[in-house]
Amino acid sequence: MLRILYLTCCLLILFTTHTFASPSIKDFSADSEFSGVKISPDGKHLGVILIEDEKRTLLILNLESMKPTYAVKFSGDEEVGGYYWVNDERVVLQKLYKHAQREASDYYGELLAVNYDGSKSKYLFGYNSDTSASTKIKSNGGIQASAFVLDTLKDNEDDILVMAYPWNKQNYAYTEVYRVDVYSGKRKRLTTSPVANAGFLVDNNKNVRFSFANDKKNNEQLFYYEDGEWVDADKIRGGLTNFYPLSFTEDNKSIYALANGEGSTRAIYEVELATAKHKKIIQHDVVDPFMTWVSDQTNALYAVEFENGYPEYRFVDTQSDKAKALRQLMDAIPDHRIRIVSETVDGDTLIVMAMNDRNSGDYYLFDRKKLKLKFLFAENAKLDPSEMSEVRPISFTNRDGVTIHGYLTLPVGMKEHKNMPLVVNPHGGAHGSRDLWVFNAENQLLAQNGIAVLQVNFRGSGGYGKAFEESGYLSWGSKIQYDIIDATQYVIDQGYADKDRVCISGGSFGGYSALMSPMLAPDMFKCAVGVAGVYDLEQMYKTGDVPESYSGGAYLEEVLGTDIQRLREMSPTHNVNKLKAKVLLIHGEEDERAPIEQYEAMAKALEQANYPFQKEIWKKEGHGFFNAENRAKYYEIMLKFIKENLNVK
Repeated sequence: MLRILYLTCCLLILFTTHTFASPSIKDFSADSEFSGVKISPDGKHLGVILIEDEKRTLLILNLESMKPTYAVKFSGDEEVGGYYWVNDERVVLQKLYKHAQREASDYYGELLAVNYDGSKSKYLFGYNSDTSASTKIKSNGGIQASAFVLDTLKDNEDDILVMAYPWNKQNYAYTEVYRVDVYSGKRKRLTTSPVANAGFLVDNNKNVRFSFANDKKNNEQLFYYEDGEWVDADKIRGGLTNFYPLSFTEDNKSIYALANGEGSTRAIYEVELATAKHKKIIQHDVVDPFMTWVSDQTNALYAVEFENGYPEYRFVDTQSDKAKALRQLMDAIPDHRIRIVSETVDGDTLIVMAMNDRNSGDYYLFDRKKLKLKFLFAENAKLDPSEMSEVRPISFTNRDGVTIHGYLTLPVGMKEHKNMPLVVNPHGGAHGSRDLWVFNAENQLLAQNGIAVLQVNFRGSGGYGKAFEESGYLSWGSKIQYDIIDATQYVIDQGYADKDRVCISGGSFGGYSALMSPMLAPDMFKCAVGVAGVYDLEQMYKTGDVPESYSGGAYLEEVLGTDIQRLREMSPTHNVNKLKAKVLLIHGEEDERAPIEQYEAMAKALEQANYPFQKEIWKKEGHGFFNAENRAKYYEIMLKFIKENLNVK
C-alpha cells in the first residue's frame, strides 16, 4: 500500500506541474516519465509504464478517479517489459531482467498475468516455474522457449495466441504458436512454422494463416496454411517482391500486403487469395509507406502514413468512422504526428499520442462520440515544446545527380539562422534505418547551445525504395560518405553553417561515418565523435552478434562484400593518415553489436600513428546508453568536446 501511495503522490505532482525551468542536461537525458499508456477494453482502467528506482513499473489506474488500483513492481533484478490488456480485467506482461554487469535489460520470454486489482496472478509462459514473491504470481510449468503475444483474441475472454521461439544451441528455431489460457496457464500448441525464425499472421477468425521469414541467405520466405498444411505462397505473391502481409480484409478472402511492384517505392496492395489477383491501393512517388491504419472493429484499411519530410496521411476509406476520428484528431492537435495507441473494444474511446519535432510525446484520451479530447500525460514534462528547436526537412542533389533528403535542426531563439556552428549526425544502420521528423533529445541539447544539427538520409537508407537502399551496398566508405559530405557542403553553401565550425558525431554506423567522412574530407570537419562505432570492417565478420545471427553472414556479404582490400579501404582503422579532425571515441564494454574490439582496433590505429584522441569507456553499457545517469554523463562529455572544438561559448 505504501508503494501505491508513493506512486499516487508522483502522479499528483506531475498533473499539477505546469511551469518550466530552463532545461538541463539531466532533463534531456532523462527516461520517459510515462510511456506505454493503454486503455482496458471496457474503458474503465488505464495501464501506464513509469520508472521507479530505475526500474520499469506497470501502474494500473481507475480511469474515472485516476487513482491507482495496483502496481506491478518486481523485486531484485526484475522489471516490467511490454504488456497487453487481454480482457476487461486482466493484463499479460513480460518480465525483464536487469544485470549487474550491464545496463540493458534482457528478455527471456516469460509472460505473466494479473488482474487490475492485483488478484488472480499467474505465471503463464516461460522457463521458470518459481513463484515471484514480490508479486505473488503463481507458477506454471516451465517451457524452454521465448514467448511473444501474437494476438490477444479480443472476442475470447480466456485465451491468447502466443508465438514462441524454442531454445536450442543454434542461432535459429522453428517458431511455434500456442493457445494459452490467461487464468490457468494451460497451453495447446497449434502449429510450427515451416521456416526458421518466422513471424505469423492470423485471419479475422483468429486462425494462423501466414508464416514468413528470411532464410539463411536472406531470401524471402512466405507460406500459407491451407487444408491442414503449410504450402509455399509464391503463387499468392504473384510476382510482387519484398512482400509482407499486413492484415486480412473483413471477409478473409483477401489480404493487404506491403510489396514492391511497379515504381521505385513499396506500395500497399490488396491480394485476393483464391486468384492471386492483386490491386494496388496506394503508393507514394518518393517514400515507402511508413505506417498503415487498420480498423480494429472492421479490419478495413482506412489510412496510410508516409514520411516525405513531414508526415503525410492519405485516406483509403474516407467515410469510415476511424478515418473521421483520425481527421478530427489531426485538426484538434495540428502540426503533430498522431498515433492511436490503444482503444476500447467498441472503438469509442481512444488513447492518442501526439508528437512532433519539438515534443517527444503527449498522451490524450479521446471520446469519439462526445468529441471530447482530454490531456493525460507528457512523456517528459520538464521539456517545454515552445523552447525546443525546429527540425526542418531539406533536400538537395548530390554529386551523382541523386536527390538526397535530410533534416536540419535550427536553434531556437536566434534572429537568423546564418553561419551557425554545425554538428553532422549520421544515423545508424546503415541499411533499412532512416532519420525522421521527430524529437531527438541529443540534437535538441546541441541546439539549446546554439549549434545546428544536420541529419542525412544517405544512399542506403531505408524508406525511399529498394533501389535507393541497395545503392548504398558495397559503398559504406564511398557513396554513403559522399552523400554526408555533399549534404554538409549544401548546408554551408545555403549560408546556414560556418564552414570553419563543423563537427560530425554519430552512433553505431553513424560512429563509423563520424570517422570515415573526415578521412574523405579532412578539411571539412574540425572534430569527430564516434559512439559505439564499427571501425574495422574485416572484423565485422569475426566479432559481434551480426555474424553469429542466422542470416548475418549473408547480410554482411551482401552489403559489404568480401574483397579484403576493399574492406580495408573503407575502414577508418586503415585511413588514420588522412585525418585532421580532433577525435573523441565513446564505447561500452558490453556492446554486442559493435563489440569493444572495434574500439580497440581504432584506438590502436590512432596510437600507432601517434594521433592524439580522447576516449571514454563505459564498463556496463552496450550498444547505446540505457542508463539515464550514464546518458547524462555522455551528453556532458560530448557537448564539452564539441563546444571547445567549434569555439562555442
